[in-house]
Amino acid sequence: MILPIRAFGDSVLRKHTHEIDKDYPELQTLIDNMFETMHGANGIGLAAPQIGLDIRLFVIDVTPLAEDEDYEDIADDLKVFKKVFINAKILEESGEEWKFNEGCLSIPDVREDVKRKANIKIEYYDENFVKHVDDFSDIRARVIQHEYDHIEGILFTDHLSNLKKKIVKGKLQKIANGDVHVNYKMRFPK
Repeated sequence: MILPIRAFGDSVLRKHTHEIDKDYPELQTLIDNMFETMHGANGIGLAAPQIGLDIRLFVIDVTPLAEDEDYEDIADDLKVFKKVFINAKILEESGEEWKFNEGCLSIPDVREDVKRKANIKIEYYDENFVKHVDDFSDIRARVIQHEYDHIEGILFTDHLSNLKKKIVKGKLQKIANGDVHVNYKMRFPK
């Protein structure tokens, strides 16, 4: 089932989320719905707060990027990079910071360069509640960091300089007011 994505200005996007356990009600259905919602909106990542839940869960599917010529050297890895992250904790961020033009399904029509570290070490549980500690780099680390921010109550626009924040302020207010057109279900703040 495709769920409405919460728009910028919704208070759930600013909440620090709480952990869940393997007995979370209808967890597999929720995960399936999140993937369906993300794919329906042409996204590559979606966090639970974006569908109104203040829990530490996000999903990622970067397989569409495998066809992008910018990622030819890691295309085989991207073709199979579809993951569920439950109760994730970034243990380490390392390497050079690099800029990348980010966007967000909760903040449509806004894209800006954001600096993030190149490598991460993350602890998480998968959909079967098997614990993992993995290292990621390149675009995979970037997408994980973006979604991880969501479960910490942080949006990519929080990483912008004060000048850039002033520049996008009007666009963000329009989104919060529901004055944006998207081709997926959105729920706007009341």
